[in-house]
Amino acid sequence: MSVDKYIFDLFRKELELCKVTSGQRIGILSEDLIRRDYALAFAAAAEDLGADTLHVNIRKRPDSFFGPGNSLRGQQAAIDALKNVDMVIDLIGLLWSKEQDEITDAGPRMLLVLEPLDVLSRLLSSPESRRRVAAAHKTISTARELRITSPGGTDVTYRIGNLKTVSQYGYTDEPGRWDAWAGSFVWTGGDEDGVDGTVVIDAGDLLLDPILRYVSEPIVLTIEKGYITEIAGGGAEGAIMRDFMAGFRDPKAYAVSHIGWGLDENARWTYLATSPSAGDSLGVDGRCYYGNVLFSTGPNTELGGTNDTMCHLDIPLKNCSLFLDGHQILKDGEILPNDMRAPGR
Repeated sequence: MSVDKYIFDLFRKELELCKVTSGQRIGILSEDLIRRDYALAFAAAAEDLGADTLHVNIRKRPDSFFGPGNSLRGQQAAIDALKNVDMVIDLIGLLWSKEQDEITDAGPRMLLVLEPLDVLSRLLSSPESRRRVAAAHKTISTARELRITSPGGTDVTYRIGNLKTVSQYGYTDEPGRWDAWAGSFVWTGGDEDGVDGTVVIDAGDLLLDPILRYVSEPIVLTIEKGYITEIAGGGAEGAIMRDFMAGFRDPKAYAVSHIGWGLDENARWTYLATSPSAGDSLGVDGRCYYGNVLFSTGPNTELGGTNDTMCHLDIPLKNCSLFLDGHQILKDGEILPNDMRAPGR
């Protein structure tokens, strides 16, 4: 199978951002024939930069799914092989998994790549984007209270500072560091009993994987001591959300997880509704959309927490205001600090 020149050139640019150089060892993790074109293009681009490549291709299990349920579970030979490279290209989705932690704790940096080619191309990052994300990371990591409000009725407060802060800028160039191509945003987690208030998922907001729907009627969440105690309204999407979370039969499914905001001016809020390739997307445009608030439920082990539930929802919210220790960062979806704002915004 030949490698398309456009994909080769694009993937080479990404690997250059990741500081792949001669003599490095690049591990590529894939399942069956899924994203085989990506695997081959990454191998060709890495070798063109002088790196050695190792392609670990595993069987996709029928019951596997993104994150903790991934196909790498129990595949110790494959895990050990990936622990002995400099960088891992994850084409299956290890996020929130023990397998990812075991690999990155051994030293390799890791890049998650799951989105369609048009998204990867449009959201290719840059050192300038990294600079703005770093400014956001510095600000949120020193704060102790995060509050979100919205015209639709959201008013929720998080105690923060005890869990990790994660910054994503679309590439990884430091040992042990994880990132995802594509999108720029920053996020942390509230104390496990430290989130209280109301979140309104308004019409036009997003319920992401695995639901992947725009909300047509407001869904009102009541949150007490870090847990959702009521999910009211929302029409069809509200009913889907209630049934989805109840189906796990796990009280921890209702925990509030990470919180942050998007910084990527090239993301498109309408992507899932308008793009021919939207069916292959996990909705990264919504997560990193410039000025959105990313509200999430479920596991927080990636941040150093104790909740390992298999139920997870990312819920990007538009037009919110966000405050850190009383200092306003977002105003109705617009980023205020100069060091975080995109050029021309």
